Amino acid sequence: MGNMASSLILHKRITTTLAKAKALRVYVEPILTKGKDDTTHSRRTVFSYLQDKEAVTILFREIAEKIANRPGGYTRIIKMENRLGDNAEMAMIELVDYNTTYTTGEAGAAKKATRRRGGAGKGKTADPFAAANVTPAPAVVEDAVVVEEAPVAEAVVEETPVAEAPVAEAEAPTAEETPEAPAANEENAEKGE
Repeated sequence: MGNMASSLILHKRITTTLAKAKALRVYVEPILTKGKDDTTHSRRTVFSYLQDKEAVTILFREIAEKIANRPGGYTRIIKMENRLGDNAEMAMIELVDYNTTYTTGEAGAAKKATRRRGGAGKGKTADPFAAANVTPAPAVVEDAVVVEEAPVAEAVVEETPVAEAPVAEAEAPTAEETPEAPAANEENAEKGE
């Protein structure tokens, strides 16, 4: 177990059988936790398990910085295909913070604790057409040939030409053209209305 733990610390990832990987996880997790506390006593304790100066140095210098904010779960076991010779279940065990496929690379960033609260369903009343305002995807270059991708979701609005009919101007009669308008006003004034 000490040799496998040293190899895991030195290489950050090793391939072994599934049973050995599960046993190694139990063996190496407390060692990695000890690696966070850089004191002479913890260095001597870790050296008694690993028996490798180089592995101890890498553990306390490089790995301790990456796992400083992680409360546990420093390793990940990924199952692989069975071995051809004896059909044994194989697995790859790796340090979580050194795999950039699954992590964003921000190992030292502390995550803010959030509380879940029951809400009035604010997210349920979101505008369903907000997703239609998607920007077009950028051009992709493959083998020196530029291929432009179509926009993912874009509303197509076509303008239809409106036939313009000749509009005859309707002229409003003015007071000078209609002599009846002043007379109507005088009749209303006489009636008292």
